[in-house]
Amino acid sequence: MIYLDNAATTKTAPEVVDAMLPYFSEYYGNASTIYSLGAESKKAMDHARQTIADSLGAKPEEIYFTAGGSESDNWALKATAEAYASKGKHIITTKIEHHAILHTCEYLEKRGFEITYLNVDRDGLISLDELKAAIRPDTILISVMFANNEIGTIEPIAEIGEIAKEHGVLFHTDAVQAYAQVPINVDEMHIDMLSASGHKLNGPKGIGFLYIRKGVKIRSFVHGGAQERSRRAGTENIPGIVGLGAAVERAMRIMDSKTRKEIELRDYLIGRLENEIPHCWLNGHRTKRLPNNINFSFLFIEGESMLIMLDMKGICASSGSACTSGSLDPSHVLLAIGLKHEEAHGSLRLTLSEDSTKEEMDIVAEEVKKIVQRLRDMSPLYEDFLKSQKNN
Repeated sequence: MIYLDNAATTKTAPEVVDAMLPYFSEYYGNASTIYSLGAESKKAMDHARQTIADSLGAKPEEIYFTAGGSESDNWALKATAEAYASKGKHIITTKIEHHAILHTCEYLEKRGFEITYLNVDRDGLISLDELKAAIRPDTILISVMFANNEIGTIEPIAEIGEIAKEHGVLFHTDAVQAYAQVPINVDEMHIDMLSASGHKLNGPKGIGFLYIRKGVKIRSFVHGGAQERSRRAGTENIPGIVGLGAAVERAMRIMDSKTRKEIELRDYLIGRLENEIPHCWLNGHRTKRLPNNINFSFLFIEGESMLIMLDMKGICASSGSACTSGSLDPSHVLLAIGLKHEEAHGSLRLTLSEDSTKEEMDIVAEEVKKIVQRLRDMSPLYEDFLKSQKNN
């Protein structure tokens, strides 16, 4: 099997699993208790919190554990909206956010909040001038993802943070795809809140965190006990937290070498696909993109059919279109960057890992070439295109 869907989820690293195991059956105490068994759990949780804080240039008391990126996004938007509603009810985001942001914005719109959705250019980048023009006296929050999960484009986060700070507006970034993939410093980038998820960085599923800068007036999201400094009730998921901490330690240790390797393989495969398959193009910014992300559109084919045929060859990938949700609508991200519906439907996303090899890239390139040609041979649209070319 060749696994190239690391943007969807990653393999939990063996050392992460090893770190977690004792906290299921040996150190299983509740971290909120005062006896020594519970103290072991709290000690492990504190260590993970410090590890994550250090990775961001943050303080440990600014890290709040959640069940993952979607919860963190929901918390950042809903609780901020509630806490700052007296100041204003205007929020700024983008048209290419993850649905955890977009659907939360829809929820807030039904409750009287006004959302401005920023456009992006063909590469998926927002306009800083458009952002500045969108800010109003009643703007309370700007939420722009750090890097797009589909096309890999990295937004100008430090510049956005500077603009937000100048205007006295809170800045949240969904960094689920970017965290532990690229360097992030919350102070240098003026980030007030940041969402992340463990299973995107070789950690376990069901665990994530929300960074909340000290002084941000944000409400509790889950009510009940006094966990997470009374802001997120519920018995802590100690094995998950330990696994997340171990995954972050590992990610920080290998980031430089991993990035170099992934960029080399990414650009190699991009070059092969561009040079060897006609009527296709790369989606997303060519250099301001995640090290492991490749997203292509191929004319005259359906992405879902390509995925099925790749799977038959043992290659795991994903499409730009929302086939897994049962929706016939193409990716909102690809439409936002200006693709037509038929162009967006024929998209393929490949996301690498540190385990990826050049041999795998060659196999994938050859299989994609064969599959694209086979699907085009069955396409009446491609047949019509060839006839029109011949006539011209």
